[in-house]
Amino acid sequence: MSATMLRPAEAGTLRAVLNYVAPFLTRLRNFTYDPPGGEPRSNAIPDPREMPIHDLRPIAEEVSLDEHGFGIIRHRSSVPGYENEADIREVVYPEATRLLQDVTGADRVHIFDHTLRRRVPGQEDRSGSQRQPVTRIHVDQTERSGPQRVRDLLPAEADALLRGRVQIINLWRPIRGPVLDAPLAVADARSVSPGDLVPADLIYRDRVGELYYARYNPAHRWFYLPRMQPDEVLLLKCFDSATDGRARFVPHTAVIDPSAPADAPPRESIELRALVFHRA
Repeated sequence: MSATMLRPAEAGTLRAVLNYVAPFLTRLRNFTYDPPGGEPRSNAIPDPREMPIHDLRPIAEEVSLDEHGFGIIRHRSSVPGYENEADIREVVYPEATRLLQDVTGADRVHIFDHTLRRRVPGQEDRSGSQRQPVTRIHVDQTERSGPQRVRDLLPAEADALLRGRVQIINLWRPIRGPVLDAPLAVADARSVSPGDLVPADLIYRDRVGELYYARYNPAHRWFYLPRMQPDEVLLLKCFDSATDGRARFVPHTAVIDPSAPADAPPRESIELRALVFHRA
């Protein structure tokens, strides 16, 4: 982890509660559906901590995927409403592929899924028809699950692809803006120690994945993009097979902004997830 950090301006800093996980005795797990026997969906106990979340705008040109684990780019999609599933897959996926190739110089990009989120206040994620913003700090992939996604999605080519560098990068953007409700906060990867990340099982009906939750560490440095607009894209690195000091895993979470107007429109966003390959 690099000793140098981003130098945030204090002006525009938001103070909000972030949900870490409390110390635990058993392996953490989270069901994506209502489990049998009345079990809770998750056995993780929240450890809420108020943290400063700094404005990214004054330092936007300083951030990069390989140094900090996230980046900001401007791009206007030709499908701004994201109402039609076919348009998302046939138009938005190729747009995102070209965008990631331009940003990373990758030899190949494979967009493998997307999620639309429309916040319903008071409703938990996956408990209704709409996916909700996730208000627990997490990373979508882990040291183990990153390569497994390649094997799951591209089994015939996985061995050859895994000989090169593999990244999993999310593209996150608002559907409508400016975002005033439940903005996305990201941690500078260089402020996060490996021991801060806790693997947890993510249980689907047909498979078991793995993600990271995060333990509290006062050294973490958090950032967000205030009043984010649909032509602003936040890139999040959720896995990188490179172990040469580049950022590999970026904790992130939706934040309930206590200063948001009471009549702020509920946040609507789309995120796409991509395997990004570089030849060996």
